[in-house]
Amino acid sequence: MATAALVLPALLLGLAGCASEPEKMAAIRAVNTGFQAEYERILADAGTRRVALPRRDALLALRVALAGLGLQTEAQDPDLGLLVSAGPAPRPLSEAEWAQASALDTPLLRRLIEPHVGLAANFVQFEPQGLEVMISATVIGQGSGSEIALTVRLRETAPPRSGWPRREYVAPNLLRAGLAKIWAAYEREVRASLTRP
Repeated sequence: MATAALVLPALLLGLAGCASEPEKMAAIRAVNTGFQAEYERILADAGTRRVALPRRDALLALRVALAGLGLQTEAQDPDLGLLVSAGPAPRPLSEAEWAQASALDTPLLRRLIEPHVGLAANFVQFEPQGLEVMISATVIGQGSGSEIALTVRLRETAPPRSGWPRREYVAPNLLRAGLAKIWAAYEREVRASLTRP
């Protein structure tokens, strides 16, 4: 009985590492394809917002809100209404928020890769380490208001510890949670700016 208890974990670890590099690449392509469709749908629904501020004020409020979430401004052009901010994953989410959202996304991740890597799919987890989250915003002035459109991408800063290739798209529940947190921070910043002298 003790021997079986030792052999099973060793067997499971062996299965996790048995996917070949071509199988892993095929699996990640499947993840990107599956996540892309959800990404585009979520951004169309929750990535755009009309606000009652002129373009420059809307852009400033967004820059301050993103900085408050731990994302640093990498590029901005107030005349064109462009802003790019980035920070180490899982920002803008906390570790707890990231764990909760990624737990909801893990079954989809595993369903997408299982046809390519078999049982090894059961051992794949999301890895925020070695990734930066990039938020790009376009702000278009529309009369006295503006429309803000966000995109979210991942940028690798260090190789993954697992040896699995990186995906390109943010997982659906992580994307929804991140967008909701950004918009909430944006609304707080707008309210705070209205009370400043």
